[in-house]
Amino acid sequence: MKINLRKIEPTDLPYLYQWENDASAWADGNNHNPLSQKDLRDYIASSTGDIYRDGQLRLIIEEVSGQESEVSRETLGCADLFDFDARNRKAAIGLYVAPEARGRGVGTTAIQALEEYAFTHLDLRLIYAVIATNNKACAELFRALGYVPSSVLKAWTLESNAIIWQKQKK
Repeated sequence: MKINLRKIEPTDLPYLYQWENDASAWADGNNHNPLSQKDLRDYIASSTGDIYRDGQLRLIIEEVSGQESEVSRETLGCADLFDFDARNRKAAIGLYVAPEARGRGVGTTAIQALEEYAFTHLDLRLIYAVIATNNKACAELFRALGYVPSSVLKAWTLESNAIIWQKQKK
């Protein structure tokens, strides 16, 4: 599987609309209400793709297959760097994999690609994820990728505590 991370485009609106309004994912993220297509259209239009200007970076995860002459692309989710701190060279990482693409290694490959970008091109020294303690699959994914649990955030959400998982640049 070849995964590509790319800048968000206006044609991604239907995917974002579906993903951002997936109420089952709200407890694991920062969104707690439905977003309109206008909200998302405005977000896409205002996003420069420059983490230094926007304070965050959302990239679309797509699977690329086929030969050069007939390349096929399938949109599978999105990966984020947010809570960007330029002075201390750190950012939080977020991930959403569409339900139909889960269990195929998409998350692992996307996080590895985002880490490479963050550590090499942005020269970040630390990336971290805040993961609810009841999200065992996500915690296991980050553990397998070398993230280390560092702090417990008591009563972080209504549903559970959370743990900060960190990874430092080698």
